[in-house]
Amino acid sequence: MSGHSKWSTIKHAKGAADAKRGALFTKLIKEISIAASMGGGDASSNPRLRAAIVKAKAASMPKDNIERAIKKGTGELGGGTYEELVYEGYAPGGVAVLIEVLTDNKNRAAANVRNILTKNGGNLGTTGSTSRMFERKGVIEMDAEKASEEEVMEVAVGAGADDVTNEDGVITITTDPSAFEGVVEAITAKHDAGLSPKQEETPESEKWATLSAAVSMVPFQYTAVDAETAKKVQKLLDKLEEDDDVQNVYSTVEYPDDFDPEA
Repeated sequence: MSGHSKWSTIKHAKGAADAKRGALFTKLIKEISIAASMGGGDASSNPRLRAAIVKAKAASMPKDNIERAIKKGTGELGGGTYEELVYEGYAPGGVAVLIEVLTDNKNRAAANVRNILTKNGGNLGTTGSTSRMFERKGVIEMDAEKASEEEVMEVAVGAGADDVTNEDGVITITTDPSAFEGVVEAITAKHDAGLSPKQEETPESEKWATLSAAVSMVPFQYTAVDAETAKKVQKLLDKLEEDDDVQNVYSTVEYPDDFDPEA
């Protein structure tokens, strides 16, 4: 669930929807559960839970999974107690990294994050060393091959979005965190209106489908790297995301235009 790269470049969102779906759902369930645990299971009065549900729906998580995750958080189904942690560090090339963790074992999580960083050419930083390089923003991504940039801009800006860009086959909508939910709801309404009477996807509904939607940490500035360094950075970020305790990974990396993470 990286928040540092365009969907088309690293393909985290699409990869998660395929081979990585199970791992993504595990992280989303933890996020929903802790939100419900802290603020209750009523999404209408729990903004954090609403945001977690929006993210889960954008990843096509079934409604039943979401409901079970909420019940785990409220204690109706039992479940572990998670602690939220944030680690800051650097990847190869001086790329800043911000790592959000949800864990039931703080010592294990700290050791794993440190080991992944050091074994892949990075290092753990001190508190505040990299967090100041990011700002919290709502980020919604849509497939530019299906969606109309003009229509998306009209709906998104009308609902309070700050900006809409079209790059590398992805339409990216950015919002203030306070406006995120309203923009997602406006786009979701368009998607739902395009469904068939049997609630099946149609070309019109697919046009308004989101690739990802989350309140993320977005860099103020990016760190450009060459192709060789890009591979090292990508390997490190992937290893972090594969860890069960790691919830989100953000970085300042700017990959070369021709960079292929699959090569």
